[in-house]
Amino acid sequence: MFDLVWLIPLCPLIGSVINGLFGKKIKNETVIGGIAAGSVLCSFFVACGILMQLLSLPGEERHFEKTIFTWIQSGQFKADIGFLIDPLSCVMLMVVTGVGFLIHLYSIGYMHGEEGFYRYFCYLNLFTFSMLCLVSGNNLLLMFVGWEGVGLCSYLLIGYYFHKKSAGDAGKKAFVMNRVGDFGFLLGLFTMFWYLGGTHNIWTINFRELASHAELMPVGGVTTVICLCFFLGATGKSAQIPLYTWLPDAMEGPTPVSALIHAATMVTAGVYMIGRMNFMFIKSPTALLVVACVGAATALFAATIGTAQNDIKRVLAYSTVSQLGYMFLAMGVGAFGAGIFHLMTHAFFKACLFLGSGSVIHAMHHALHHEHSDADPQDMRNMGGLKAKMPITFATFLIATLAIAGVPGLAGFFSKDEILWQAFSNPHHGEMNIILWGFGACAAFLTAFYMFRLVFMTFFGETRLSEKAFHHLHESPWVITLPLVVLACLSIVGGYVGIPKVIGETLGGIPNMWEHYLEPVFAYSTEYMKHAGGHGEAHSVAMEWGLMGVSVVIAFAGIGLAAALYIVKPTIPAAFTNAFPALHRAVYNKWYMDEIYDFAFVNPCKALGNFLWKGFDVVVVDGCVNGVAAVVKGFSGVLRYVQTGFVHNYAFSMTLGVVVIVAAYLFS
Repeated sequence: MFDLVWLIPLCPLIGSVINGLFGKKIKNETVIGGIAAGSVLCSFFVACGILMQLLSLPGEERHFEKTIFTWIQSGQFKADIGFLIDPLSCVMLMVVTGVGFLIHLYSIGYMHGEEGFYRYFCYLNLFTFSMLCLVSGNNLLLMFVGWEGVGLCSYLLIGYYFHKKSAGDAGKKAFVMNRVGDFGFLLGLFTMFWYLGGTHNIWTINFRELASHAELMPVGGVTTVICLCFFLGATGKSAQIPLYTWLPDAMEGPTPVSALIHAATMVTAGVYMIGRMNFMFIKSPTALLVVACVGAATALFAATIGTAQNDIKRVLAYSTVSQLGYMFLAMGVGAFGAGIFHLMTHAFFKACLFLGSGSVIHAMHHALHHEHSDADPQDMRNMGGLKAKMPITFATFLIATLAIAGVPGLAGFFSKDEILWQAFSNPHHGEMNIILWGFGACAAFLTAFYMFRLVFMTFFGETRLSEKAFHHLHESPWVITLPLVVLACLSIVGGYVGIPKVIGETLGGIPNMWEHYLEPVFAYSTEYMKHAGGHGEAHSVAMEWGLMGVSVVIAFAGIGLAAALYIVKPTIPAAFTNAFPALHRAVYNKWYMDEIYDFAFVNPCKALGNFLWKGFDVVVVDGCVNGVAAVVKGFSGVLRYVQTGFVHNYAFSMTLGVVVIVAAYLFS
């Protein structure tokens, strides 16, 4: 099966080409959706076969490279179109194709009747192709092709409703902010290539070759510069401070697009890139600290904003930014496996949450349409009591919410608890560990609070719809609810591959399969820390159990607070808002970060652009061009009188000229 790895990105590309070229003529939505979803399903089956073959091999042999052809060759440098199969890439291939297929299937029902149905699936397949190239490419250049591809497709899909100015603006915002991050990625790539080539005559960008020469990279110094440049790229693609503001605005696209971007594709790219380059980051304590601090700060900062939003998709958007912060926190404390673990579990419950919100929006739109109401179908203040009308959506949404809140037994508990434990006990950051853990713990409390605020406002209590609109509410069709059920099941069982060691030993020696599975990928980082003496302060099993208990208490405290404010005493939130209006406005307006960015960056850039246009282009450039034309026109206007068209005038001019020449000769 390894030799067929090229089929995984090829199938979605074929689907994109067919729908892009012939979709408008095909017209049949079932055929168009079937081609798109079927192509991703084929990729999923191939990925499953490759995973099975990989698992049959011993740990040290779990790697394979398939070169399709040589792309660029110059001297000792060579870049191939080739694919890398190892435990990390297989995880990403399974997540992208598996969750991606469910989102494609869901989209067939959700996008029914849309005018650009074929265009949507063309973009969606192209998005999947780009992400598969990113996670399976065997070198940094092919990764960057996929990196740019998902950036382009996000622009196309976020701006899918391009007739709306807000959608067009959101697409441009995502595109521009990602270009800032991509500049950092390229700087890191060029600096690393220059250093290894110029200093050690190692001209390569192949991942396995780079890992084999990792010992040539110094601790700190240029390695820190390279890692920070790569991390800048990650902050753009994975929406971390300071390049996070594009992701909440990405809600302007169709809801399945939000699920694909937030759960299975684009925003996970930065986390994957750091995991793939772990052998570089482990040699820069400064870069690790920066990654950990930015991740922890983003997790908490985005969580505070989520507590005051009323748009159901916007709450989930800030939840994604916050959860990505957890992943980067894990990467920053050297717990690369824990970060990838949370990436996988997050893909399950976040896809379920977004698709569940889409099911709610779909039903709300239908109900409000029958009432001829212009109320916002995404505003939770217009909902309430939906669980009676949408039992499948409610049940699956509740399971995914329990998972993201960190309730024991569900997928999110295992991955999030592992990150918090590693943040507290890692050997890299000393006294900063307690601060990093504190930020993560506070973010966990707020996550449980605002997610159950969403659940209670949407599904519980008295409905805020009219009787007529509420009567027309109904459960979504099977093509929408089936993916929800599958994802809800994965949100339950997905975490049991990574049972923490202390729990496994208590249950009779159950191993942490996830840790062992990814061990070959992070072997260099593990060995480096052993030789560097990075074992840190020893912590007892009781300490780990205690912190696990604290995280459980935090989760239930957040749920309890949400229940108290939105079920038991629903008048308290309004009273709090009235008591602290300035605080509420600040949180509701996202701490005015968009306004700050507009003031500091956007408006000065616009002013500079206007100056270069009206001050330089119009005055200087156009002035020079038009000035030359005016001079020529002026001379032409005078000289044209010499050309009269009469022969006797020309004879007189010739005679006069002869007289002048003779006179000049005689009297000179």
